Amino acid sequence: MKIYSAIQIGDYHQNNCEDNLYIGEYGKNKILCAVMDGCTTALESHFASTLVGKILKKICVEKGYKEFIEQNDLQLNIEENLKSILRDLLNELKIVKNQLMLDSKELLTTLIIMLFDKNNEQGIILAIGDGFVNVNGEITEFEQDNKPDYLGFHLSEDFEKFYNSQKQKIEFNKITDLSISTDGIFTFEKLVPNKSKEEINVIDFLTTEKTNWEKDEMLNLKLKILENEFGLKPTDDFSIIRITK
Repeated sequence: MKIYSAIQIGDYHQNNCEDNLYIGEYGKNKILCAVMDGCTTALESHFASTLVGKILKKICVEKGYKEFIEQNDLQLNIEENLKSILRDLLNELKIVKNQLMLDSKELLTTLIIMLFDKNNEQGIILAIGDGFVNVNGEITEFEQDNKPDYLGFHLSEDFEKFYNSQKQKIEFNKITDLSISTDGIFTFEKLVPNKSKEEINVIDFLTTEKTNWEKDEMLNLKLKILENEFGLKPTDDFSIIRITK
């Protein structure tokens, strides 16, 4: 199993990339991946997406310590594990909000999070807000009319009510080729002179086509090909994680 990732600031953004991503081990046998997209109209929108990535890292590190200490750890199914991660994430966000006296507008980010158990090959994806998912060739576009849901909207809600209201959820078995991405994947435009006269499907090229699959920097190399050969660059910030087996 190989995991690739790439992140690129959108051409229409000047100061900060508002996207972030995280890849980590959740316990001994699970992979956690997430892409986040901060709200452009919010305050310091790059902060929220970066903060969520840091908290997910903390959750994964603490899970490793807990499994090491507690040999008879309670076995949860894949969705119960995801639910636990999301509960911890929202709790940590509340703590940071209170400690730093943040405004809710400083914590607006979308989240697409994927958890995969390597032992039984069960996986689940949850999208809060908009974005893109390709699970073994089956594409799902999460579109919310440019008014996406954000994590920061839900910090004061009852967690069980919040979680049960989440409908953008995908469960799957096995991974042959899986991608999760922020909605920047839909914003590629011809912004620089291109060498090739051919057309290219950006989404297929990034999420199913296997050029440079043997290289760890596959996705970054593909972004260079899109720019240098086809003149295509994302106008919005863009982050993507792709897993192949």
